[in-house]
Amino acid sequence: MKIVALFPEYVEGEENQILNTKKAIGLKPFLEEKGHELVILTDGEADLDKHLADMDIVISAPFYPAYMTKERLEKAPNLKLAITAGVGSDHVDLKAASENNVGVVEVTGSNTVSVAEHAVMDLLILLRNYEEGHRQSVEGEWNLSRVGNDAHELQNKTIGIFGFGRIGQLVAERLAPFNVTIQHYDPINQKDNEHSKFVDFETLVSTSDAITIHAPLTPDTDTLFNNDVLSKMKEGSYLVNTARGKIVDTEALVKQLESKHIQGYAGDVWYPQPAPADHPWRNMPRNAMTVHYSGMTLEAQQRIEEGTKDILNRFFNNEPFQDKDVIVDGGQITSASYNAK
Repeated sequence: MKIVALFPEYVEGEENQILNTKKAIGLKPFLEEKGHELVILTDGEADLDKHLADMDIVISAPFYPAYMTKERLEKAPNLKLAITAGVGSDHVDLKAASENNVGVVEVTGSNTVSVAEHAVMDLLILLRNYEEGHRQSVEGEWNLSRVGNDAHELQNKTIGIFGFGRIGQLVAERLAPFNVTIQHYDPINQKDNEHSKFVDFETLVSTSDAITIHAPLTPDTDTLFNNDVLSKMKEGSYLVNTARGKIVDTEALVKQLESKHIQGYAGDVWYPQPAPADHPWRNMPRNAMTVHYSGMTLEAQQRIEEGTKDILNRFFNNEPFQDKDVIVDGGQITSASYNAK
């Protein structure tokens, strides 16, 4: 079989990284000994299009995705499987995949701890006004009034979690010791737990001092946080997004930050990815953005390697995938997360 994979390009000296074009999460020897062909791409557009006609499997990481659109899927008659080397398969047109009988699977759970830790870090960075304090240290300033004017404690704040699956629950667990009130909204998980209380979406938006997003990108969450929703957030509140960039409306977010209705924004997800150099989120006020790396810790990368190889082994041996990993199977979108309303 011909397997096409898109990974971030290898950088000399970065030997710890395994999710790149050089090490390719160990897939080269793994596939060669099984007699399969592996083609590694560095460009998700023109290079990918060259292989559509005869590839059997496509693999890409959500940090650096191969966008499998309806048009591309229809030009790939041999394609049987799209694997996300990580979590989040929104770079694949799931409806088109189901219509073309292309299976979609991901390594569910591989980076949940990493992303949850990153989200908690982002909340602290925003509330403590870390970015301004760090800027002053780099640029030789010592303006305590400027940095202290917008520095807050996390304790006694109300934190809203949008999406209460594996990652959302880990975030709540890690936030609980900070003596905060935690509430969540999730169309699937509408139950309270020991750390968080379920509320409706409108309550979450209007009463949270900070909201952190942990939902998949679906037709229902696409630009859900538009200007209308953002304007209903508490004056001076904060927003963290380590889920998918397209859940938040790009221009509306800039507008709300410029007006100071939203005090700060942090996250690591963009749309598109990689983000262009002129993406407006790069220069908007009071942001603590990073490139998409929250789920790329070395520990997560190891789990991604193990999970991707497990998926491939099951496919080659005609064995069923683990239920948790399946997004599209047998011409149906089977994942509850991508079917939620």
